[in-house]
Amino acid sequence: MRTEQEMYHLILETANQDERILAVYMNGSRTNVNVPEDIFQDFDIVFVVNETASFINDKIWIRRFGEILYMQYPEESPYYPSDKENFYGWLIQCDDGNRIDLHVETVKHAQEHIGDDKLCRILLDKKAILPDVHESTDRDYWIKKPTNEQYLNVCNEFWWCLNNVAKGLWREEITYVQDMVNFHVRKQLEKMLSWKVGILTDFSVSIGKSGKYMYRWIDKQEWETYLSTYFTGRVSESWEAVMTMCNLFEQTALYVGELLEFKYNEIEGKNARGFLEHVRFLPKDAKGIY
Repeated sequence: MRTEQEMYHLILETANQDERILAVYMNGSRTNVNVPEDIFQDFDIVFVVNETASFINDKIWIRRFGEILYMQYPEESPYYPSDKENFYGWLIQCDDGNRIDLHVETVKHAQEHIGDDKLCRILLDKKAILPDVHESTDRDYWIKKPTNEQYLNVCNEFWWCLNNVAKGLWREEITYVQDMVNFHVRKQLEKMLSWKVGILTDFSVSIGKSGKYMYRWIDKQEWETYLSTYFTGRVSESWEAVMTMCNLFEQTALYVGELLEFKYNEIEGKNARGFLEHVRFLPKDAKGIY
């Protein structure tokens, strides 16, 4: 596997040798000092150019970055909007393990958007065409202190969506349950836990995508409890995990509410949980819910 230094050398050598490339900047995890370094970090590279067409039409030039194992062209997806004339990318997995998320971007587009992500570092600027950027920071991803309305909305969304989980588990529609839990319910639990982390850190950190860094700030037992809420396809296991989610959410919501001086709606939580527990033991031949 080529080293980080070898990859940077290749990227900058390519830019210096190609007169079409006017500048190079990088964003992503390699610009974030708070992210632990490892062998899976991508090289998120942007070449700033006058036009993108010559790069797009040339099917060979990207091979200089290594033997390609497989790749993706995001701007060719029929499901997402694109602006190929100003921004185009190749997501490249090389056969030595390195991954390069490479984009070409027009000067005007770069000048207007380079500041959109503060995790940015300029590597090369041949003609001083790029605006100054602040030192790379993940500040944009720091946990935001919630308002009372946001707090109550997350509580309501958590408890309400469990209604759907209950009927899904009673019907043993486990794929529906998995989606409902992981795309809706879990996101509210993750948000509430993030606010607890925010309180503990004065809202000055990021917990990372999907809360993957929460373990740094919540205690070990709490983290293990959160991990136990992930479940497989067994209905009995799913019920146990969902009830654990309820315990953890309520415990955390009470903590956050007390510290931020928000009033937790205990009646809502009690009634929603009561419905969930009732459905859990509802016979399969029941003619009514109550």
